[in-house]
Amino acid sequence: MKLQDSRILITGGSSGLGKEMAALFKQHGAKVLITGRDAEKVMRVAAELGVYGIAADVADEADIAKTFTAVQEKLGGLDVLINNAGFGEFAPIDAITLDQFERVFRTNVFGAALMGREAAKIFKQQKSGNIINISSSAGRKGFANGSVYAASKFAVSGLTECWREELRRYNVRVMQVNPSAVPTAFNVQDRSEKPLVDNMLTPTEIAHAIKGMLEMADRGFITELSVWATNPF
Repeated sequence: MKLQDSRILITGGSSGLGKEMAALFKQHGAKVLITGRDAEKVMRVAAELGVYGIAADVADEADIAKTFTAVQEKLGGLDVLINNAGFGEFAPIDAITLDQFERVFRTNVFGAALMGREAAKIFKQQKSGNIINISSSAGRKGFANGSVYAASKFAVSGLTECWREELRRYNVRVMQVNPSAVPTAFNVQDRSEKPLVDNMLTPTEIAHAIKGMLEMADRGFITELSVWATNPF
């Protein structure tokens, strides 16, 4: 697809990967709408980048409906959904709680699923579209104390594979990206950005990787892309 004049919705777009993607796509002529839970922050970042913004929490179904109303009003339709919103909670197996699972799954899995549901309605009708689910290297290999977060990202992989089988016949490309070590606001209590680290990835690398996936001609697509830091140790 061509980014010029494409209509792109990015959840969790006010910081980190989402913010970098929004900036890059805007630079290449796309119309972009970002969402975020912090109203002041998402509108400030949207103004900074020259994109549209809406305060919305993917864990709230009413906010999802509000988001897709904004998609029609501000973008005039949709070509790309990027399910980027997500967070993690971490604990050893003998200390995890049901509340941790419910909080993380409500955003990482249920929120992504309902965003995908609404995008699919649009894409099936127009017989075109792109969904990119941002997973994690933790969605391919678990780690100590990662039961809650890794399980949520393994679930995202399941969603991606099911949607791909359902939507290919409608010319809809469903893709997944698994970033490795990227310093962002992820898992930071006040949502401030972590400083970049020389031996880790930056949001820029991930954004450019996703741009390349989208710009492949519509006759084909990259089903899944894992992006690893060369030597994060």
